[in-house]
Amino acid sequence: MAIVTEEWQRHAACKGPKAELFFPPPAPERKEERAGREREAKEICSTCAVAHECLQYALKIREVHGIWGGTNELERRAISERQAS
Repeated sequence: MAIVTEEWQRHAACKGPKAELFFPPPAPERKEERAGREREAKEICSTCAVAHECLQYALKIREVHGIWGGTNELERRAISERQAS
């Protein structure tokens, strides 16, 4: 795996007022609300110049929460499992 630094974070599209979309709220959310929040976050990721670096970072640190590089927890787990096999 390539060396991953945190320099990319300065250029991340998720910074700013919509940053809360990338992580679950403190109160439980309904399935439809989660799907909508994740869809909106992934749309932001799709415009991000550093989405690949973000995903690689999340995979490296085994992040289990939130949207990183356009993927949610289950999608990152599947990627990690494919890479391990």
